[in-house]
Amino acid sequence: MTRAQYDSIASWYDACVRSELMPDHFVLSHLLEILGDVRGLYICDLACGQGGLARELARRGAHVVGIDLSPRLLAIAQSNERAEPLGIGYVLDDAQGLHAIAGESFDGVVCHMALMDIPDLEATLQAAWRILRPRGWFAFTITHPCFQAPHSTWVTRADGSTSREIHGYFEQVYWHSKNVAGLRGKVGAYHRTLSTVINTTIRAGFTIEHVAEPRATGRVVDRIPGYAVVPGFLMVQCRKR
Repeated sequence: MTRAQYDSIASWYDACVRSELMPDHFVLSHLLEILGDVRGLYICDLACGQGGLARELARRGAHVVGIDLSPRLLAIAQSNERAEPLGIGYVLDDAQGLHAIAGESFDGVVCHMALMDIPDLEATLQAAWRILRPRGWFAFTITHPCFQAPHSTWVTRADGSTSREIHGYFEQVYWHSKNVAGLRGKVGAYHRTLSTVINTTIRAGFTIEHVAEPRATGRVVDRIPGYAVVPGFLMVQCRKR
């Protein structure tokens, strides 16, 4: 089983998510909009972390099981479930195998901002395909591979305009951001090209139905103006063939 890197930053990460300071926070509302009506559906929140998305899905009427590799993040999720019971079950398991989950168990699987943390993308997508019922859907969000490549930087010109300077796009490597105070500076990420992400999804047995690149607004742009210029995140919804 892969080592749970988030164990060492679980409390810090939970505090950041609660404060809504994570730059990807606005992506969640777009994801929920794409998922639509989830009432009565059995949904797996894959790599659920401390359970924020799982709780929102449960509040919207879904039957949710959250799966994560980090015992400390799951402990936070379970504590939240005790404080506000929503019927969510949490399972400690590796997304690359999901050996604790029977095949064809869910109507939908969602993986929010986590595939970049997982070494074996192909194994993870195959595991998601296995636990889905026929024609079940899979939705995921990731940092945008075209603009969050290793060593890429923001450039601010004299007139105040911002652009993204891309370096190392074709280097499919594990890397750390230079911002040691941020999430990717602390846990790093697996960078994959856009074609690798899309083709691996198709090869796993999914038909891609919707792709989105949500444009940031409001406080996110106040903090990172470049996210109004280029998309920082990619969202994909697909269906089991």
